[in-house]
Amino acid sequence: MGNVKIENLLINFKTLEKFKRFREYGNQELTMMEDLQNKIIENNSKSPFYGIYIGDNLIARMSLYEVSKKYDFYFDPPQDYLTLWKLEVLPDYQGKGYGKALVDFAKSFKLPIKTSPRINSHDFWEKMDFIKPHYEVERDLGENPLLWLPEGVEEKDTKQ
Repeated sequence: MGNVKIENLLINFKTLEKFKRFREYGNQELTMMEDLQNKIIENNSKSPFYGIYIGDNLIARMSLYEVSKKYDFYFDPPQDYLTLWKLEVLPDYQGKGYGKALVDFAKSFKLPIKTSPRINSHDFWEKMDFIKPHYEVERDLGENPLLWLPEGVEEKDTKQ
């Protein structure tokens, strides 16, 4: 695999067109497309999407959002954290370390991470040192999140 370069993906029609190759192409991309059609967005707009290219082909991607400390119901001490979702590697490139490279990139921010994995992907997340928090009905609202805890951070005790 060699040295993998992870890029902040530009918000433009070309990027959105490349997203159509991914299985998890959905409402968020469609909303971005509508926004683009309503106004021109410069290529330097901040995007929550990160990806790996091989040549001109986007072969792996994820979205990464920073969530404010005031919305932290998962971590102790309370703090800003990242939500990672839409992690996907195209089928021909799976099992080659690209998903791990994206997760390692997210971990490099040294903030706790919350993700809501797809069905049948728990083994991958466990290998990436994510844990299943104690389920809290009101907090999790039917989600089954997984957490990554950097050094000095614990899961919030919800039994208080």
